[in-house]
Amino acid sequence: MLSFDIRSLESQAVVVDEQLSADDSIWQDGDPKPASSVHVTGRLSSAGAGRFYWHGRIEGNVALECSRCLNDTSAHVSDEAHIIFAESGDEETDDPDVYRIDPNDRELDLRPALREEWILAAPAFGLCRADCKGLCPRCGSDLNAGSCNCEEKSADPRWDALRKLGGSAR
Repeated sequence: MLSFDIRSLESQAVVVDEQLSADDSIWQDGDPKPASSVHVTGRLSSAGAGRFYWHGRIEGNVALECSRCLNDTSAHVSDEAHIIFAESGDEETDDPDVYRIDPNDRELDLRPALREEWILAAPAFGLCRADCKGLCPRCGSDLNAGSCNCEEKSADPRWDALRKLGGSAR
C-alpha cells in the first residue's frame, strides 16, 4: 500500500517498505516497464502545513530490448529520491519538482511520483551483454548466433577517386 492518510501524516512520520507491482495500473504505455515488482523504501513525513516530504529509494529490474540485437534483456535500477508534495495554491506548486495534492484529499498516493522517478532512473537503452555483435546490416541475422551468409558487396565505384586520395595522403 503506497497511499497514506494525510491526517495521520501530520502528526507522525511513516516508514515505507513496500512493493510497487509491475502490473499496477500506474504504469502507462511507453513507460520503461519493471520486469518484476519495484521495491520502495523510505520515510514520509510532514514538512509543514499542507506539505509532505518523502525521502527514499526505489529498486528493481526494468525490462528492455537490446539496442544492438533487439533481444529481450533487463537492467537493474536503483535510485534515491527526494519528493515534496504540497497542496494546490501553495507557492511551491509552481515548481515542476513539487507534486501537487488537492487540499480536500484525505490520502497521499506516492505511486504517481514514484512512476516519474522510475522513468527518470531507468536506462533509455539496453544491452544484452558488453560484447553483443548486433544484427547484420544487410540481412538482419543475429550475429551473436554466428556469422551470416551474406555476400560481400564490392564497394561503390563512385568512391574510388576518394580512396586514391586517401592512399596517397599516407
